[in-house]
Amino acid sequence: MKQRTLIIGAVVVALVGIGVYKSGLWGSRGAVAQAPAAARVVPVEVATAVRKPAPVFIEALGTVTPIETVAVRSRLDSEIVGVHFSDGATVKKGDLLFTLDSRALAAQIVQAEGNVARDKAQLEGAERDIRRYTELVAKNATPVVNLDNAKTQADTFRAAIKADEGALENLRVLLSYCAIRAPISGRISSAMLKQGNFVRAGDLAPIATINQIAPIYVAFAVPQRSLSDVRKALAAETATVEAIVAGDVRRPTGQLTMIENAVDSTTGMVTMRATLDNADQVLWPGALVTMRLTLRYEDGVVVPTAAVLTGQAGKYLYLVKDNVASVQRVTVARGNDTETVISEGLAGGETVVTNGQLLLNNGTKVAPRDAKAGS
Repeated sequence: MKQRTLIIGAVVVALVGIGVYKSGLWGSRGAVAQAPAAARVVPVEVATAVRKPAPVFIEALGTVTPIETVAVRSRLDSEIVGVHFSDGATVKKGDLLFTLDSRALAAQIVQAEGNVARDKAQLEGAERDIRRYTELVAKNATPVVNLDNAKTQADTFRAAIKADEGALENLRVLLSYCAIRAPISGRISSAMLKQGNFVRAGDLAPIATINQIAPIYVAFAVPQRSLSDVRKALAAETATVEAIVAGDVRRPTGQLTMIENAVDSTTGMVTMRATLDNADQVLWPGALVTMRLTLRYEDGVVVPTAAVLTGQAGKYLYLVKDNVASVQRVTVARGNDTETVISEGLAGGETVVTNGQLLLNNGTKVAPRDAKAGS
């Protein structure tokens, strides 16, 4: 009985020890769970706000139009016997485009040349008669009327020669129409009629069209309120134009060459036209492009456009100082896809966040890195 009591006491002591051990372990776990969490650090990309001359510009939607366009037509009723260009190719002024059947004209030219030779021979005979009758009249061996008739005959043959030579020259001009050449340099369309087709001078549809590609026009419209600034920039020769083509990094540049002489009363817009070199043929007739008309340069604080955000209270951005982000309200003067000019809110030299703003609030700690290195 005494031994049994000792065993029960040992079991109780063991259970109490196990409970104390588990209680201490759970307490330590609770202490770990209740430990304060480490402060979050957000990685961001940053850039520096720079005060520098920034362009003052106007953007408008423009339409590309060729300076010259030619509808190629036939001047003769004939058959096409040759097409000497590839559809859509670049052609130069004077290049042979089409050849028409010229056999009938060639035969008529031979006939006209024969008529000229005949009339010249007859003229020579009439001139011999004049010389002979002149000698006979001097000797009173023939009436004067014979000499007068010989002179009249010679004048008739001279007139016939001029008429035949005129007809011959006309046929040669018509023969030149059988070789249709490019009147301007540019990009040609596809041939509407191929070899073997019959063309007429009265056909309304052209057999091809040539558009001048370089240089080229771009027409666009700007609001009436900007007309004064544009005219001042044009007078000061500070106005420059560039075309922004979707999907192409190249930007053809040129000059503003025309301002329409009236404002459209229905829209309040003024039509303008720029001439661009387009040496790379980036611009295509009929295409829609964004025209950027730079008027002048003014000093301003410039930041990357990606740094500027829009909220309920307006435009804002995040500044970084001592690795802590803070919200800064700003006023945007103007901007484009890459840079934005800030008129109020920045003085220049500040560090602004350009990427990673989604996780930021006032006072958020950040790990800044340069935007170029991040990209």
